[in-house]
Amino acid sequence: MSETLRIEIAGEAAVMVYLGDTMSPAVADRVQHFNRRLRELLTNCIQDTVPSYASVLVLYRPEKIGLEELRKGVEECARSLDKPTIEAPGRLVKLPVWYGIEAGPDLAVLAEAKSLPPEAVVERHHGREYRVYAIGFAPGFAYLGEVDEAIAQARLAAPRRVVPRGAVGIADRQTAVYPTASPGGWNLIGRCPVRMFDALADEPMPVCVGDRIQFAPIGRDEFLDLGGEA
Repeated sequence: MSETLRIEIAGEAAVMVYLGDTMSPAVADRVQHFNRRLRELLTNCIQDTVPSYASVLVLYRPEKIGLEELRKGVEECARSLDKPTIEAPGRLVKLPVWYGIEAGPDLAVLAEAKSLPPEAVVERHHGREYRVYAIGFAPGFAYLGEVDEAIAQARLAAPRRVVPRGAVGIADRQTAVYPTASPGGWNLIGRCPVRMFDALADEPMPVCVGDRIQFAPIGRDEFLDLGGEA
């Protein structure tokens, strides 16, 4: 069984299962495989699971399974990780982004800090696929990685009190789309018109952990036509 496995109590009917120590595609694959296997093995005993970068929060039903039995199930699923598996790739989801100084108030500062023209920052941002590693902070806030090292930038020293819905930001080697207006300290480089969370929709979020994201540049007019808020 993998030496990285750790199981810690996380509440009255919850445990946190750690499957690694770093953010990487390999660890993310382990998380996805483990999450799927555990839900299959303990279907009637699991209330919910919340996968993240290198861990899975397991909310279980204590009336159906005890902690020790749950621990054995977790360890059984973890043993399956040592066997070669081929995980199906997540969905490819394309998100349009209006890039530019008007849409991204931190684009010019980030570009100057990296000795790049703003256009180069934009090209490097949308020129690769990102993986959804986790969803948190707020419903629909998907943590995506990893951005090109050339445009990685630490969070702002002083977070903004309000970041608009749809703002696209960079923090270190992660990027994300703000699902709602909220405080935030990420470096903003553009705006996305797609609603990342809609509680009334059949599928409240357009992405889930394990999906792949490709950003596609659009102009201001298309941004507004697609439902973006100026």
